[in-house]
Amino acid sequence: MISAADLAGLAALLADETRAGICLALLDGRAWTASELAAHAGVAPSTATGHLHRLVEGGLLVQRRQGRHRYVQLADPSVAQLLEDLAARFEPRPARTGGLRAATASAALRRGRTCYDHLAGRLGVTVTEAMIGRGLLDSVGFALTPAGRSWLIELLGWDPAQPRPGRRPLVRACLDWTERREHLGGLVGAKLCERLLGNGWVVRIGSGRAVRLTAAGDAALRDRLGITVG
Repeated sequence: MISAADLAGLAALLADETRAGICLALLDGRAWTASELAAHAGVAPSTATGHLHRLVEGGLLVQRRQGRHRYVQLADPSVAQLLEDLAARFEPRPARTGGLRAATASAALRRGRTCYDHLAGRLGVTVTEAMIGRGLLDSVGFALTPAGRSWLIELLGWDPAQPRPGRRPLVRACLDWTERREHLGGLVGAKLCERLLGNGWVVRIGSGRAVRLTAAGDAALRDRLGITVG
């Protein structure tokens, strides 16, 4: 069993504002360099390197080399799930007064974003509720239905019943920290997000987590789920 010292050690990793900010930035699912994270956190590169070392040692991040560059990213989906669950415990804060740029970015995140590798925000919640309404997801216990399996095979060319590595759940209800309703996580949520991005139905806004639905994506969701995302 986990010890009190283990739990305290994990909490200590996120108790520092710079380390917490780095982890939240990495919720976009992509790998970042230390210099990129230092600029994002507003600290010196040497300071960021020290924080990254602690996060890697603590198992929250992993480090990879590609050529001359060294990248870090969240260790696995369970870390993203932990961060998302913690974020959902807080009421969303309005953007700071006087910052039009901050207010615009905040509004974009609420409309649609990625949470590690699945859709969140109003877009993610709307898709999830439409899947429940069409009988593709069973809201009781949050499970994929036979109709949902057929729908995914047709849309993705992927059978969710096939054996899969690891212990990641097929579907998972994630409480969205801005909408206060559930969006779809788990492997199905990741596969669905991957297809939407790959088809150009959803595109990223800038270099952050915010995404927007394209005209083609709006038509696709209207055709497949009968929804229009405002």
